Amino acid sequence: MNIVVTLKQTFDTEAKIALKDGKIDDAGVKQIINPYDEFAIEEALKITEADGGEVILVSVGGSETVIRTGLAMGADRAVIVSDPELADVDEWAGAEALAKAIGTLEYDFIIGGRIAVDDGSAQVGIRLAEALGIPSVSSILKLEIADGKATAVREIDGGTETIEVPLPSVLTAQKGLNEPRLPSMKGIMAAKRKEIKTLTLADLGTSAAELAAKAKITDYSLPTPRTAGKVIPGEPAEAAAELARLLREEAKVI
Repeated sequence: MNIVVTLKQTFDTEAKIALKDGKIDDAGVKQIINPYDEFAIEEALKITEADGGEVILVSVGGSETVIRTGLAMGADRAVIVSDPELADVDEWAGAEALAKAIGTLEYDFIIGGRIAVDDGSAQVGIRLAEALGIPSVSSILKLEIADGKATAVREIDGGTETIEVPLPSVLTAQKGLNEPRLPSMKGIMAAKRKEIKTLTLADLGTSAAELAAKAKITDYSLPTPRTAGKVIPGEPAEAAAELARLLREEAKVI
């Protein structure tokens, strides 16, 4: 069973976000595997450890250091689509680039994180399935693979539902699917020898013009800081009257 895991590099979830000239300043910020993608890696590893096969990481962009972390967890090899022309991809272009890279591989199914913690769009997995012309199931909490089919329990509003789809398919992992392992020292040392193949757009038979982003972020801004709260002194009746006045005249909520 060969499983492709889509992987995205994101800021460390504890990093302090700063803006510079209307853009996110990544100077000195630690980059990590998108946390939801770790659930996908773990699920793929559990399946291949039980049934054999290999786990292949595929990423658009991303540093070799971050990719090696996934290999240290136990993945067998990785493919990175790296090209200067892909600096500002949107979800559509990212999914199309992933689809072209994955099209060069032999696989049984694809799994990735439900959402990326940096942009929160939750689009790439679904767009990837559309680009490849295969089914998709999002936000899975449980997965069984048997007889050429995937049976997944997925999260929905107010509950769960069970869906069966034929393989190959694209699945996206939700928190609760498993508990991702930490890389062991043995895994870290082994990862240094594992293959990371880098592909350019030319290698994939495409170009920047064909993968031009359909959406572009023009500016980032931080939310307005909260103002300090007010303490209203005095007797209860006087304080209540003053509170009502402030809510009416300043906050304008009554």
